[in-house]
Amino acid sequence: MSIEHLRESLKQFTGLFVGSSIFMIVVGVLAIALPLAAGISMSIFVSWLIFLTGFAHLVYAFAARGVGGFAWRLVLGIVYVAGGLYLGFRPGLSLASFTLVVAGILFVEGLMQSLAYFSLRELPGSGWILVDGIVTLLLGLMIWLRWPSGSAWAIGTLVGINFLLSGLTRLGYSGTARKALA
Repeated sequence: MSIEHLRESLKQFTGLFVGSSIFMIVVGVLAIALPLAAGISMSIFVSWLIFLTGFAHLVYAFAARGVGGFAWRLVLGIVYVAGGLYLGFRPGLSLASFTLVVAGILFVEGLMQSLAYFSLRELPGSGWILVDGIVTLLLGLMIWLRWPSGSAWAIGTLVGINFLLSGLTRLGYSGTARKALA
């Protein structure tokens, strides 16, 4: 593979990265504009995933050989289906629980991105990774400190901000990478 072919492949990759960055920006703006709708939508989506996972466990239970595997998978499938239905019909409770989980995810993501910066700091544009990590870490802390009273607005607004900033930082990083490849 020639250097020129590799350079063209990397340019195509950064083009896809730019497209996904713009998508993240649009989703972030929509979530900020409609925070409660975004939060309820995300909690309903997760409820459906739990519900469908329960059905998968039930199907697998009947494919299992032996009573122990069958009984365990059957109970697990029933618990998943019941939990998914419960959360789906109680979106407020689901949103409050989901808010706490997202706070933890954002905190860990921010911590990991901040740590990743130190191994990538020699690369051009790596400061964007540190900025994204610090902002994401702070968003996770903000959600956790306002939980559960802030659940109605927190998910949509703060995850929207995270998507918007992540999209912008990735767009900046992509631009730097494209310049380096030119």
